[in-house]
Amino acid sequence: MIEAAGDKKALDILVMNVSEVTSIADLFVICSGRSERQVQSIADGIVEKVKELGRQPIGVEGYASGRWVLIDMGDIVVHAFVPEERALYRLERLWGDAPVVLRIE
Repeated sequence: MIEAAGDKKALDILVMNVSEVTSIADLFVICSGRSERQVQSIADGIVEKVKELGRQPIGVEGYASGRWVLIDMGDIVVHAFVPEERALYRLERLWGDAPVVLRIE
């Protein structure tokens, strides 16, 4: 997934281990795209890669607007944002007690 996001030129990729602070998932992957279309492209790339690995996303939300696309895979939840939405929701701060596993700026 990280590779797929990087291949689509995702910005500021962050992986957080949220397993100790929530039962929602084990990992959050947070990244940004420069535009709604790029966020959709990042989401497409991630879903394609996940399917290649034999997994099926449980759900994809927000794709139509492309401002915040959430891809739920059960143990991993991917959040792809346009910069304005990422700054507004500040998931990194909201889940600030979770350790950062990886950051690619």
